[in-house]
Order: sequence, then C-alpha cells, then structure tokens
Amino acid sequence: MGRMDKKQWIRSTLAHVEPAQTPYHFMFTPPVEAQLRTYYGAEDVARVLGFPVFLKGCQDKPLYADPAVFGDTITDSFGVVWSTNAIDRGSPIEAPIRAPSLEGIRFPDPDDPKRYEGVRAAFDANRDCFLVAAIGDLWERVTFLRGMEEALCDVALNRGFLEALLEQIMEYDLATMRKLARYDVDAIFLSDDYGTQKDLVMSPQDWRYFLRPRLKRIFEEAKSLGLKTMLHSCGNVRKIIPDLIGIGLDILHPIQPEAMDIWELKTTFGADLTFQGGISTQEILPHGSPEEVREVVLRTLDKMARGGGYILEPGITLQADVPLENVVALIECVVEG
Repeated sequence: MGRMDKKQWIRSTLAHVEPAQTPYHFMFTPPVEAQLRTYYGAEDVARVLGFPVFLKGCQDKPLYADPAVFGDTITDSFGVVWSTNAIDRGSPIEAPIRAPSLEGIRFPDPDDPKRYEGVRAAFDANRDCFLVAAIGDLWERVTFLRGMEEALCDVALNRGFLEALLEQIMEYDLATMRKLARYDVDAIFLSDDYGTQKDLVMSPQDWRYFLRPRLKRIFEEAKSLGLKTMLHSCGNVRKIIPDLIGIGLDILHPIQPEAMDIWELKTTFGADLTFQGGISTQEILPHGSPEEVREVVLRTLDKMARGGGYILEPGITLQADVPLENVVALIECVVEG
C-alpha cells in the first residue's frame, strides 16, 4: 500500500490522528460496479482500489434483486414485500403489520444459519481491512413493517405498540450482532434513517424517547465486545448528534452535504465523532464535470481531513445517474492521494 496497514489506517483516523492520506470508501449499485469492473479489468473493484473498510452483513432480502431472477416482487424474511430492480435496491410496497398489534406476528429466527452463509468467508477474504458487520436497523425496520405513514402515526397514537415493536427489533439486532462479533470484526454498522432533507422525521423528544435508549443498549453491548460503532442515517440529523455522541457513537454516515453543513459538523463535533461521507450525490456527482468533481473532493479533503476523524465517501451509494467519468474522477482523486 505504501502506507500503514488498512486496519491501523482506520483506527488512527478514529483516534483523530491526521493521516498522510485520508481513508475512503465507496458503495456501488450494480450498473456502476459493472462499469468499474470493465474499466479496471477486475472482478473485485474494492480490492483493486485498496479500500481500507470492508462492510458485510446478513441480508434479509437480496440487496439488489434482479427482476429477471426473482420476478416483479420479493418477500423478505420479515414478510415485507419489495419491488425488485436491477438498478437499485427496490422499495417496500406491502407492509405485513397492518394494525398496531403484534398479535400473530412472528419475527424470523436471528440464529438461522442461512442468514450467515458466506459471511465468515467474506470477512476472512478481507482480513487486512477494517471489518464492519452490518447488524440491521431499528426505526427503518419499523417503517418497512408498518409503512412510513402508519409508523409516524404510531409515534403519536400507538406509543406502547411502537415501543414493543422496537424492543423486538432491538433484540433481533443484538442477537445478530453477537453472531457476527464471533467473526473477529472491528465495528458494527446500523442502518436507521432518521432525517428528511431538512429535519428529523419525528421530534427530537420522540426520537429520544423511542430510539435513544435502544441505540444506547446496542452501542453499549458493542463496546463491551470491543467493537466500534457506526450509524447510517440519511438526511438532517444535526439536532441529535450530541445524543449520538453521548451514547457512544464512533462514526456517523453518510453526511449528505445537501442536508447538513459538513464543515460546521466537523468544527462543532469533530473532536468526538468521525464523519464518513460528505460528497454530493444529488448535484456534483451526477451533474458536474470531472474537473468540478475533483475540485469539490480536494476542497472537502482540505477541510474535513484536518485532525483526522474523516473517511471520504459519497453521500449515498453511487447510482446509475452518475457518469462513469465522474465516478473515475472521484475515485482517482482520492485513491491516488
């Protein structure tokens, strides 16, 4: 690599030691990954590009379910019906919990060996990387199980039911984490969108009532296992960042620059939190020129990399609307240092 080993690279960054080169990570939808495989002449693009982070978890449905393989819809292990789409992850179109009651609802077995097929092998093949185990979601799973509108109604009208549902989801996540921790990983990743483009989807008070104690429980157990903690939330979550720091979050992802001022976050919270993300997937990557992409990346690195605590990544998985030349400009600007 010509630099410190990958695990130490990330650990130093999390310890707020400014590295000689800022670490990076990218996630690709299938069309983008296919283009990059051709461009680099390699099947494993992440390996060719020297990604220091490797993220893997149990999928309750194929993340990108090709209609040619699965048909028009696919039902996940929780009973949520999803549309399928070879371009992106599809979307939930039928929620199984139609009334605010858990009567008759059965969660899948978190210890089902099928959930973990291939996971250990994937981690073993990337032992030189900082290994991150994706353990599931909380609020996001509620929205899949109930639908977004009903879930938000539950926040106001069916609070006892919502608490009971979140408790079951949390226990499922904890069981998953305990399994994945046995694979000698370095961190856990929870995907749990709380933000719209402008604000939280619920009041900060409701978030603190429903989500904060359950996130705290997960983070505390992760820390007891010697693991770092990483949370994905799209949108503007500025109001709860102090709470997230207080309950033990190490890395916040993906820091959409359209929703939050990433430099303000760095100057306010950078001593206590690592930020991962920050490059616009709504404006500059799909609509800018390669030169503009490089300019934004270099400007972001100049500010965000100071004092460590930053991993560069786009604001969300790179989609098919991003031209290949912009993807390459982004990658090469960062990878080549």
